[in-house]
Amino acid sequence: MTPTPSPASAPAAPGTVWFVGAGPGDADLITVKGRDLIARAGAILFAGSLVSEAATRWAPAGCEIADSKEMTLEQICAWLIAQARQHAVVVRLQTGDPSLYGTLIEMVQPLDAAGVPVAVVPGVTSAMASAAAAVESFTLPEVTQTVIFTRVAGRTPMPPGEGLAELAAHRCTLCIYLSITLLHTVQAELRAAGWPEDAPMLVVHKASWPGEEKILRATLATVKDVCRDAKVVSQSMVIASPALGARHWPTLAKSKLYDASFTHRFRRASAPPEESI
Repeated sequence: MTPTPSPASAPAAPGTVWFVGAGPGDADLITVKGRDLIARAGAILFAGSLVSEAATRWAPAGCEIADSKEMTLEQICAWLIAQARQHAVVVRLQTGDPSLYGTLIEMVQPLDAAGVPVAVVPGVTSAMASAAAAVESFTLPEVTQTVIFTRVAGRTPMPPGEGLAELAAHRCTLCIYLSITLLHTVQAELRAAGWPEDAPMLVVHKASWPGEEKILRATLATVKDVCRDAKVVSQSMVIASPALGARHWPTLAKSKLYDASFTHRFRRASAPPEESI
């Protein structure tokens, strides 16, 4: 009769690889869940070209920490698989949110094929950090209620129907990623969509990075020159929106949610609705 193998000799199931959004730069903007996973991790692979190493400061003693900035996709996946066979918790720290321009699926597929469990923890993306840094709102009543996250074509082409001019035709808020070196294209596409030369634009370099953040305000006509003069050529969010600068507008259409004449399930109206003029 063949003896039953003891638990010590039985092959252990692989650990879970957690894709954790490290946020836009400031290590304190990582989620509590992400921080707690770092504190339990046996191995951490962080994207050093974009993620501050400070985000690994909660790692326990003896944690294997590596930087992926010189790795290929195949090397990254091989490292994660090897570590998952040794540790219950492996963390892949990615900039911003893993689901947005994060090569998430390209990494998950080889892990699935290797039988390694995966999970994702969301993070703060640079668009949100940029708006926060500049004290701007992407949406305003009766101005725009839509936000588009996009980029312009570079080495990665855009799918049909997703050219910036086509998206800009909606005249809503545009958060333009990975395009700071292509501002001439951004300008041309917005002009093709009919945006005026004085349309406000915001560029935030290294949003939330302590001591490195730069906030630049410009117009469609001046944005390239403003960025050139500030020597901003990398890691920047470009925002075009009809809502930019609203903090200084003399009048605003106010949200109905807090209007005294508006009834909702938590509060009854306490004033008559304003008459239309």
